Amino acid sequence: MSNPFRDLPSVTKLLDAPALVAARARHPAALITEAARAALDALRSKIAAGEPVSASAGELAERVAAQLDAAAAPALRGVINATGVVLHTNLGRSPLHEEAARAAYEAARGYLNLELDLDTGKRSSRQSAVRGGLCAVTGAESATVVNNCAAATVIALRAVAAGKEVVVSRGQLVEIGGSFRIPEVMAVSGAALREVGTTNVTRVSDYERAIGPNTAALMRVHCSNYRVRGYTKSVELADLVALGRKHNLAVIDDAGSGQLIDLVPFGLPGEPLISESISAGADLVLFSGDKLLGGPQCGIIAGRADLVARVEMDPLMRAFRLDKMTLAALEATLRLHRDPARARREIPALRMLTTPLTELRARCESFAEWLREIPGLTVGIREDEAFVGGGSLPDVSVPTCVLALSSAVVSESEFAARLRTGVPAVLARVQDGRVLLDLRCVLEGQEAGLLDAVRAAVG
Repeated sequence: MSNPFRDLPSVTKLLDAPALVAARARHPAALITEAARAALDALRSKIAAGEPVSASAGELAERVAAQLDAAAAPALRGVINATGVVLHTNLGRSPLHEEAARAAYEAARGYLNLELDLDTGKRSSRQSAVRGGLCAVTGAESATVVNNCAAATVIALRAVAAGKEVVVSRGQLVEIGGSFRIPEVMAVSGAALREVGTTNVTRVSDYERAIGPNTAALMRVHCSNYRVRGYTKSVELADLVALGRKHNLAVIDDAGSGQLIDLVPFGLPGEPLISESISAGADLVLFSGDKLLGGPQCGIIAGRADLVARVEMDPLMRAFRLDKMTLAALEATLRLHRDPARARREIPALRMLTTPLTELRARCESFAEWLREIPGLTVGIREDEAFVGGGSLPDVSVPTCVLALSSAVVSESEFAARLRTGVPAVLARVQDGRVLLDLRCVLEGQEAGLLDAVRAAVG
């Protein structure tokens, strides 16, 4: 009777198997040896427990190599977004324009004049690279950038109102993702929150009655991720500015998504234009760079030059400042916005949101022809709804066209799971017993990968 322990290959024999010899080009020798020993120890444990074991040295080596490759794979990897949610927070929100991505790459791979004036040879501000572009597209006197909009809110409140009161409508005490709430942001900044009005109704008189000797600012917070409907009243920014001027108070507008281009002609109303907030007279306007602006993650502060300078002198500015890659990507994105028509056509998030339904249907029909060649796959085309996402335009959907897939081999939930865990990973929707692929968010050039992913998921 053979001894199953003796049937196992030695560590040396396992390491000499072709799969692990090839693995030496990808992994350190010590790591390969450790993994081989661990695999053999696992088999010995199974044998000791009375479990049957059957694996040749070649098979076991291939298994070990696959485990090593999986462990070494990056945790962050590209996915194909077929959900129909354009600014998908869990998928990184706005994809960058190619020029912005290239600018970030070039900044990352070498040196650049991040804080150096090449004309004078003296130290300069890293904000100089984006300040001019921000002023050009918003109409602001000055602007500065930090690492996200929450940071922009904190540091702006510190600069304007630390130790003093800021008046905010109760209907605007929002919570954004990750349980991040305006009252808590206010507390962190050192400013004191003074609530006025009610959830659904706030009037100018409510703000005026709240103003006292310790009031520093009036603040409007855009309700970007929810809507209150029915009997509602809120104060227009221009009226808030007039009240601020009357009492010599700063007016801060937390405008949310950073919309620079009017999207109303494309059926997307609801988000304030940053240029309109500046024109209305807001002293500081705060907004995101990675939503409807279509750039990298950052928080932008635009407005009065003296207040922006005060923000930049705050000690937190160093903690909140942007890295060189993000600044380069933002500068490139702002250059695109100098031509609004080009920005709308070419910045991925804006292009996705404004692509006509007829164009999407034609794309679906063309792609469906390839999908119908996959055995066991049923393919339908139907109209549906896509969404902006990212805390923007919460009650506005975009008409879209989707591919509705079902497999004779796997259930719709298993089908979606295989797509999500495959290579490339594909994020889809499951609805009415079908897996839905919305091509509105699928980037140009990703169709071949999407086709391979579907084929693998049902194969």
